[in-house]
Amino acid sequence: MSQKPQGFSLKVLTINTHKGFTTFNRRFILPELRDAVRATSAEIVFLQEVMGSHAINQLKVDKWPETPHYEFLADTIWNDYAYGRNAIYPEGHHGNAVMSRFPIAEYENRDISVEGTEKRGLLHCKVTLPAEAPHTTLHAICVHLGLKDAHRNAQLRLLCDLVNSLPAGEPVVVAGDFNDWQQKANRILKQGAAMEEVFSRKYGRPARTFPARFPLLRLDRIYVKNASISHPQTIPLRPWSHLSDHAPLAVEIHL
Repeated sequence: MSQKPQGFSLKVLTINTHKGFTTFNRRFILPELRDAVRATSAEIVFLQEVMGSHAINQLKVDKWPETPHYEFLADTIWNDYAYGRNAIYPEGHHGNAVMSRFPIAEYENRDISVEGTEKRGLLHCKVTLPAEAPHTTLHAICVHLGLKDAHRNAQLRLLCDLVNSLPAGEPVVVAGDFNDWQQKANRILKQGAAMEEVFSRKYGRPARTFPARFPLLRLDRIYVKNASISHPQTIPLRPWSHLSDHAPLAVEIHL
């Protein structure tokens, strides 16, 4: 029987929100998504493809919130949130966001875009942990990498540089949509920054997450450094299979 991890623990969740719409943009489901995210009881949530604003949809889409989507999702459950605007267009913008039940002391959105392609960023949040935690700061980094192999490789190297620049010994969680259907990120992040993917640590490979209704590709990941993990899980298909085209991932982090 494995020994139960001791010390401070928290649950993290990562989900590509698909800008609040079902697959193929057939229906706006952000209110349902908020209920589903709340039900996970995660302390820190990593969001990709989350809307900051959209002037046209705000006028035309029923139940479109008056606040940015990450603020609507956080509501009264997650006290702090941070948003990294990446894709900007005439009617609005979207990007990555982190919602946290613990204070976000500071955050930075690093541009890792490759010239001439879709804008991408690394949203790095310094989360202040409660007094009972062995560390005062947790580094939460939300990512959404490019679609081309060469672009992802360059972006993964920039992620390694960021992780290696952090204070030694402080816990790091990197989560999001890696678009890594060739499964190269594990080796690059382990060799380059001593990061380990939570499903690979437990089961030998990342979880299947895309498409959500019948997952085949292992695109979404949660990586950790200076932390142990337990209970990595893909969230059950219902109700999630119609709330995003990506299946969400969750794990318990132990410090």
